[in-house]
Amino acid sequence: MTIPAGQVKARRGAAPRCTMPGASVGSAASGMPPRTIRRPRSVIIQGLFQLGYYLIWFIKWSLILSALFSTLASFNVIDTRNRLVWTIGDFLYRLTEPVLRPIRNVLPNFGNIDLSPLVAILLLQFIAIPILGTLENGIRFGVWSLV
Repeated sequence: MTIPAGQVKARRGAAPRCTMPGASVGSAASGMPPRTIRRPRSVIIQGLFQLGYYLIWFIKWSLILSALFSTLASFNVIDTRNRLVWTIGDFLYRLTEPVLRPIRNVLPNFGNIDLSPLVAILLLQFIAIPILGTLENGIRFGVWSLV
């Protein structure tokens, strides 16, 4: 009796086993443990690039939250003497300052207006994401274009 690939074959007194080609080599009669299915490299590479996209997304939203928090703190809408508010502000400052400090060193002084979060978000959106996409397509598919 032949079972098509991908269907489960049930044996009497044993748990069902997958009969997909290459799923397992060992059998109960031979005493060898079944081999696990190895993931292709493209799935691992795709996961790494997805992690990069999530990291850029996280940095972008932390920049937005930090700018919003500093604006609210400067207009005394939130009280920075509160320990929880101060902790959140300190966390956002420590998270975004390594990204914003080099941009602030390059930008001219606009007085009390800080445009560095806007510049950082634009750089992430229009430079980092297309470069990451080009690298992903180049490594996975061999297509090296920014389009």
